[in-house]
Amino acid sequence: MIRNLLLSLALIATALASAPASAQSSAGPLPKVRLFTTGGTIQSRGAHRQKLMEYSDGKVTPEQLVNDLPELKEVAQLEYMEISNVGSPSVNTEIQLRLAKEINAWLAKPESAGAVVTHGTATLEETAYFLNLVVKSDKPVVLVGAMRPFTAVSRDGPFNLYNAVRVAGSPKARGMGVMILLNDEINAARDTTKGNTYRTDTFVARDLGPLGYADSDQIVFYRKPTYRHTSKSEFDVSKLSTLPRVDITYGYQEDDGTAIDAFVAAGAKGLVLTGGDKDAIKRAQEKGVLIVSSDRKGSGRVVESEKAAAEKRVTSDNLLPMKARILLRLALTKTSDPKEIQRMFNQY
Repeated sequence: MIRNLLLSLALIATALASAPASAQSSAGPLPKVRLFTTGGTIQSRGAHRQKLMEYSDGKVTPEQLVNDLPELKEVAQLEYMEISNVGSPSVNTEIQLRLAKEINAWLAKPESAGAVVTHGTATLEETAYFLNLVVKSDKPVVLVGAMRPFTAVSRDGPFNLYNAVRVAGSPKARGMGVMILLNDEINAARDTTKGNTYRTDTFVARDLGPLGYADSDQIVFYRKPTYRHTSKSEFDVSKLSTLPRVDITYGYQEDDGTAIDAFVAAGAKGLVLTGGDKDAIKRAQEKGVLIVSSDRKGSGRVVESEKAAAEKRVTSDNLLPMKARILLRLALTKTSDPKEIQRMFNQY
């Protein structure tokens, strides 16, 4: 009788060891994650299953997105809220501010575990970095997109979304700042850029590499951001309805400053430059426009220098121009002092 009992216990242990992770974890409550949808390729339809470009045959709703992926029920208690349903070049300040406020309201709830945001990939890194500066929680926020539309035969969106929800619900992801999840890679919002127009491995952190991976067996992290972000950030958009205008100009041969003058005339309070006509820059500064020096190469730092400080220019460290623009817009809500803004660029 004892022998039979021991044999039964051994069989039960073997069955548990070989059961799927979802079955093993079903005894405990699943994490509560909210999906905030903004649109993009992940929510776009093509005319047929081989259509991987120029897909504009309708939009996928949040409900359709979630219902298409029943596996989500195995990893989280998922809610959803539609913020917009547009391509990412159409994501503007109004959408970003609403998104930030809704995420902060959700993460402030004790029962919430994390948040996921669908977004078009063209400007995904900008929204991700904006949220990295204004989200007031150390709970995970994950931006997810797709390089192929919802209707494609080889679509990447569903598995990206599945992994994003897994990361958002993982205790390991707390304190990592806002993250970007595509192609199984977990990348930091600040460090990451879209590096290819078409391939599914488009998002890269050229200087630092990914934070970790969403592998089939578990979520794994190998490094943690050391700069200020999210819950440690000094920026607060809770009472803001707009942000100061900041524009970007790229330096090139025979650049005569026309773009700089035009942006100043349009009301720019700050400019992020990768070069430019010196006389035009001086004219802009004389009108109170804050100048940030960035670079167009895609990696590496723009270092501080005595010359830049003497000319009251802020240097962008290794922030790409579009991200330097995001930080400068928020910095200008607090101060116009170049020294103080330089401090912010050094910390964020």
